[in-house]
Amino acid sequence: MNAVSQDVLGRPEVLKLIQADKPAPGPTEVLVRVEATSLNPTDWKTRATGGMVGQPPFVLGYDVSGVVEASGIGQALYRPGDEVFGMLKYPQGHGSFAEYVTAPSRHFVRKPAGVDHVQAAAIPLAGLTAWQALVDVADVREGQRVLIHAAAGGVGHLAVQIAKARGAHVIGTASAAKHDFLRGLGADELVDYRTEDFAEVVRDVDVVIDTVGGEYGPRSLRTLRRGGTIVSLVLSLLDRGVHAETVAELGIRSETMLVEPDHAAMRALAALMEAGRLRAEIAAVLPLAESAKAHELGETNRTTGKIVLTVPH
Repeated sequence: MNAVSQDVLGRPEVLKLIQADKPAPGPTEVLVRVEATSLNPTDWKTRATGGMVGQPPFVLGYDVSGVVEASGIGQALYRPGDEVFGMLKYPQGHGSFAEYVTAPSRHFVRKPAGVDHVQAAAIPLAGLTAWQALVDVADVREGQRVLIHAAAGGVGHLAVQIAKARGAHVIGTASAAKHDFLRGLGADELVDYRTEDFAEVVRDVDVVIDTVGGEYGPRSLRTLRRGGTIVSLVLSLLDRGVHAETVAELGIRSETMLVEPDHAAMRALAALMEAGRLRAEIAAVLPLAESAKAHELGETNRTTGKIVLTVPH
């Protein structure tokens, strides 16, 4: 099968199309013919540094939308021909930049009939990250105020929609050029991080979703009301110079999380998609063979939404 791999760490040009063995599903696994996959920041960071994956060679990619082709023993959810989408285990289960993948059947759910593979491929990792941060960790409820950083990004723009579906009042940070887009997704208030200091203008927030890192987390403490929660998707606050005593004195809860495959959450995301309450903004669609170009585009950090790779067969 075709796959995109690399022998060394480095810039996008290290990526190359290779021939690899088609995998076989193990017990409770499915073999999925990948129709589309999408990029996430972890992909280009791992390509350049190895990240939590280690040294190459490796095939990157976590998002999958495709068709079940075969099953391992004990797999009872799907039949050949079923269209599914989901996420491979993060970080060690990478490999969706390929024609075929295998994974436990419960890492996938059925793709809604009215959603194409491009749209479905853009959702899993970013959507699960947003869902797990907002719902599982922060338990966002109706009427709460939620601050989402980089609200037009891959995770951010899905988090805006999920928070709105939970009945929250959503505040987002984004450049002014993206404000109309975010209002269209339901954002209630927007802060242009280029001209305003969100820490000076945002107050009494119940939940902060920090997708940026750096000083965003420590500065966000000033926006939280006592009893509020900050969920970091990068380094913890303690790794950014904030002392545990400070967090305790402020009366807030600080959590750091990595995304996990999650059958129940994927079903919830699929239901929102089917109801027209969750959609991914597609910044670009490129064929698998142009993965290097996709990485270059992603690394500009200026795209709105997700970059999708289609996989020809």
